[in-house]
Amino acid sequence: MTQTVESTNPKAPTTPKETAPAGTEVSTPKAPRIPDALKRRVPKYSDLAPLMQFKKPEFSKAARLNRASTIWELRDIAKRRTPKAPFDYTDGAAEAEITLRRAREAFLNIEFRPGILRNVSSIDLGTDILGKPSRLPVGIAPTGFTRMMQSEGEYAGSQAAEAAGIPYTLSTMGTASIEDVAEAAPNGRNWFQLYLWTDRDRSLELIERAARAGNDTLMVTVDTAVAGARLRDVRNGMTIPPALTLKTVLDASYRPAWWFNFLTHEPLTFASLSRYTGTVADLINSMFDPTLTFEDLDWLRETWKGKLVVKGIQTVDDARKVVDHGADGVILSNHGGRQLDRAPIPFHLLPDVKEAFTKDNSDAAIILDTGIMSGADIIAALALGADFTLIGRAYLYGLMAGGRAGVDRALQILEKDMTRTMALLGVNKLSELTPDHVRILGK
Repeated sequence: MTQTVESTNPKAPTTPKETAPAGTEVSTPKAPRIPDALKRRVPKYSDLAPLMQFKKPEFSKAARLNRASTIWELRDIAKRRTPKAPFDYTDGAAEAEITLRRAREAFLNIEFRPGILRNVSSIDLGTDILGKPSRLPVGIAPTGFTRMMQSEGEYAGSQAAEAAGIPYTLSTMGTASIEDVAEAAPNGRNWFQLYLWTDRDRSLELIERAARAGNDTLMVTVDTAVAGARLRDVRNGMTIPPALTLKTVLDASYRPAWWFNFLTHEPLTFASLSRYTGTVADLINSMFDPTLTFEDLDWLRETWKGKLVVKGIQTVDDARKVVDHGADGVILSNHGGRQLDRAPIPFHLLPDVKEAFTKDNSDAAIILDTGIMSGADIIAALALGADFTLIGRAYLYGLMAGGRAGVDRALQILEKDMTRTMALLGVNKLSELTPDHVRILGK
């Protein structure tokens, strides 16, 4: 019999001979065997060969864009490739930029509540918006001076939207004409965004041109009685077109491709006026009508025969009123934080507007923008009651990062985000999303 004796007395002898009783055979425990996998050895080439997958560095535009996995990464590329003034015009907001920061934080301060054990092998992101199908629940928002951000401008945006099967909205302050955008994307769903001017004849001319060019939806923006205080533009001395000063020339030395494209393409022209030279704020204040009322919305409803949506809704009461005055849809928007700082956050307003429309038995579309930087943001908005969302900065970052290919990449990123988020929530199609899938933290 073999026996090992352990002592609990710290002063007791520790050797087997000292601790074992007389006549007892003692054996020492054997060290455990070391698995072959844990023994060190000189690596063989056959083991190393599969690991050595060195690739030649790629510096092409396609490679650069493919490395971007998020809209934020596209923004980083855009910032490196775009002069400060046009980049800040896109990236910035009004005054202290509190509204924009809060809008983005609103999407961060949510908790998704997924369902498990669902068959999510097939995800359908298609939806109907204002009577027509859209392959994705997102469209491109109207943005002014778009060819200033990158020379392909509205042409890249409209063609990317056409390829993705989503709506594209041309701004009154866009840098391509209504007719040229229609020609560039003849099979796309083109919308036109209108700022009502004090000169109603000029507004009527634009409306008629939009109708003749096949635009099926008119988007009237109503949150611009005057221009917001966009302080980045003031500090940068932002003008339309960008002025060649010592400061801009020095800035251009780091971004020669932008200036080469800008100077070798057609000068900036606008959807609504042939040429303008001056500051952004002066242009806006010369065009916007501070006397705009609901009676003007009635005039628009009588004049425009297609779908009419109103952009810039920031209260439940105003959402109801514009529907009463004939709007087919409302866009909950604070102009990307570019007008009134500390304005209401559209994502926070969304559930209240949805509840009000449900009580009113209204079928008016609820569209949302401001702060969207991922497909998960879009899915959260749809779960809380939005029918559709718009993206502005998110697609412009792609445009500045790589022209048309950059816009395509931005839409690819958002689509992939949405598909993954839907699958992880346990839903197959957008109609299955409910407010139960999202909880706003702190409420």
